[in-house]
Amino acid sequence: DMAMHKFTVGQSVVYAPRRMGHPVVRTNCQIVRLLPAENGGELQYRIKWGTDSLERIATENQLSASS
Repeated sequence: DMAMHKFTVGQSVVYAPRRMGHPVVRTNCQIVRLLPAENGGELQYRIKWGTDSLERIATENQLSASS
C-alpha cells in the first residue's frame, strides 16, 4: 500500500536533521515537492527555506510541523 506523506506542498515545516555528535539545527522551511520513499525507506520531500533558491531533499523523520 502507498504510504501517505504527512506534509503537503507549500506547508511550512521545521527541518532538524540529526547527525551523530552534532547539535540539531532547526530551520524553518517550506515543502516544495513530495517525493517517493527511497528504497522502501522514509518518504522524502524537496524543501527550501527563506529567500534561498537552493532546494534540498529531506526525509520525513527530519521534518516536523512548525508551531
